[in-house]
Amino acid sequence: MSKNTKMVKIIAFLFLLVLALAWLFPLIWGVFTSFKSETEIKTMGFHMIPVKWVLDNYIKVIWNKNNFPVIRWFLNSTLMAGLSTIISVVLVSVTAYGYTRFQSKFLDRMFYVVMAVSLFPSIVNLIPLYKIVSSLGWVNTIFAAIVPGFASVTNIFLVRQFLQGIPKEYDEAARTDGADEIRTFALILVPMLKPVLTVVALFNFTGVWNDFLWPTIVFNDINRMPITAGLQLMRGPYKTFDMGVILAAAIIAIVPTFIIYLFSQKYFLSSLSLGAGIKG
Repeated sequence: MSKNTKMVKIIAFLFLLVLALAWLFPLIWGVFTSFKSETEIKTMGFHMIPVKWVLDNYIKVIWNKNNFPVIRWFLNSTLMAGLSTIISVVLVSVTAYGYTRFQSKFLDRMFYVVMAVSLFPSIVNLIPLYKIVSSLGWVNTIFAAIVPGFASVTNIFLVRQFLQGIPKEYDEAARTDGADEIRTFALILVPMLKPVLTVVALFNFTGVWNDFLWPTIVFNDINRMPITAGLQLMRGPYKTFDMGVILAAAIIAIVPTFIIYLFSQKYFLSSLSLGAGIKG
């Protein structure tokens, strides 16, 4: 290995290390601060490790059911993100199957038109989307949170690209054995799509879970809000807030996405090849 190559790798490593520390430092500080008392937070100045470790903030978060029912918000987000993910994976996989296996110029052109429309900023759709949701009577309901994100064009594109790397000989072999279209898709192709569908599920779950702007628009009932929209209410009416309690609630809010990514990262990495490992 040449000296220039080693130097480039060292520089790249240091650059990535700095980026990682810049991202991790606020998170680590937030975790430690959530175990500090409010008095320590306000009087001790900036310091990382708590002088005295306390669980008061987490106890307040768990047992408060009136002013800020964090556990209810957590369950609401879990239900919304879970249902949205299951339905989205089914719709996205079926749609991508149609685009790749039912070849026609019309389908290809329609796909590129949809891709082009998706390039517009999502904020452009907020007002018409709210009008549609309101006219359907979905304000303050789970439908408002999950239906608009069912069929992500980005996710369809990922699955479509992966499917294009799977030879059609698999389909033909299944039909030779007597399998119909549904069985070919469900029993032959879906198992091969497991890596990319896991990534789609991860993207969809984290997207619904972390979404802030849309839930704050369509939810005004405190008991039906997801956790992202609910956290802003913890600031208080005059923007006076208990920082330790808010950080404790925020740490609880990030636990599900962290756990899901931890267990699905191998599928995430394997899907980046977009089917390159499948050979005819």
